[in-house]
Amino acid sequence: MKTFSMPVDAAKGDIVPCALCGSEDIFIPALECEGFSFVRCKKCGLVQMNPRLNMEDIISRYSSTYGKDYLSYELANEESFLKLQQLALKDAGFAQFEKKLFNSLRGTQNKMPSIIDIGCATGALINCLREKKWQVTGVEISPCAEYARNERGLDVRSIPLEENNFPDSHFDALLASHLIEHLNNPMSFLKETYRVLKPNGRVFITTPNINSFQARIFKERWRSAIFDHLYLFSDRTLVKMLKIAGFKIKSIHTWGGLAAGAASPWLKKSVDFLAKRFNCGDVMIVNAVKE
Repeated sequence: MKTFSMPVDAAKGDIVPCALCGSEDIFIPALECEGFSFVRCKKCGLVQMNPRLNMEDIISRYSSTYGKDYLSYELANEESFLKLQQLALKDAGFAQFEKKLFNSLRGTQNKMPSIIDIGCATGALINCLREKKWQVTGVEISPCAEYARNERGLDVRSIPLEENNFPDSHFDALLASHLIEHLNNPMSFLKETYRVLKPNGRVFITTPNINSFQARIFKERWRSAIFDHLYLFSDRTLVKMLKIAGFKIKSIHTWGGLAAGAASPWLKKSVDFLAKRFNCGDVMIVNAVKE
């Protein structure tokens, strides 16, 4: 039931302050996993891994042999992952935003809106967006980037967003699907996102939901409680971080009541419906705007 993850390296790790409120010594245990653990900040509620690997170690893991394993995993699941991303964007109102944006550009010199996908993997999603006349860019630090460039001819950068030095107010939209939970400094990422987006630009962030029905039931066996996830956000903590970075929240949607194989098909279908209906799904997508 677990999501793809690289092997645990419990020998390394640093104690880090809360990434949301900066508190250093008011953590309580949240999830005790094999070889690593997550703690919850008593002040703001953010759940994060502590101790955890530093940024250089994490990047080197993605470019190692395990990064090649990740490419194989992404290719094997590419079709289903793409469908899930497209369904999530539909729930979040991406189609309405897209239509309004394209209409606003009619009759102007620049008829192609720009979008960047951070953690774009093999580039399947931005490849589809390119076919819809978006000007696309991707960021991916794993070997998936080489595949996206060579096999799809996409502009995919192999360094973190903050190191690309994109101009201010450069993109109309930014996508980050199952990315923010992997970052050492999610606040820095969101502030850079705000900087590179145009006024009224949108960010669509998809990430596991620590307040979901699944997370509460399975606890340390939850499929998203893995070594690669440095943070486990709730809607409240993610929204708070986005607001601090300057964004206004447009919508929040969740989905996923039980993982495939965890229950009979009829029970899974019922629980999935209820999880989406009451916004306690396993994964959430937040649509936010730069004003």
